[in-house]
Amino acid sequence: MGVSALEHVTISCAQLQRTRDFYVDFLGLTEGARPDFAFRGYWLYLAGVPVVHLVEAADKPSAWGASGETVIPDAAAGTGSFDHVAFRGQDFALMRQQLAASGMAFRERVVPGGRRAQLFVHDPEGVLVEINFDAA
Repeated sequence: MGVSALEHVTISCAQLQRTRDFYVDFLGLTEGARPDFAFRGYWLYLAGVPVVHLVEAADKPSAWGASGETVIPDAAAGTGSFDHVAFRGQDFALMRQQLAASGMAFRERVVPGGRRAQLFVHDPEGVLVEINFDAA
């Protein structure tokens, strides 16, 4: 019993296209096949696996609200109980350069011991994205 793998994360989006562009243009995920749901969204793939699902918040009533109201997420409110999602990166210097050129706020850190460098950036919905790079 139990689980064997994390399949995906789903992000409810007030800025669907902008959020899709962040994951595709900056992180290199690819847009791929998605079932024909009654609400707009994207499935974004990494190495052939749909790891990030984006859902248009305005199309989908809250799964948690008893009244069925639509809840539009506020990026400024942070990520709630969900802290962050992490990816393995391939080229620290290039990713850092691209983030700096975009004007997006980010921070960087070297993990104690110096074997891993990290970049942290918030996506357009306010989700914290960690990108890890093995030290050369």
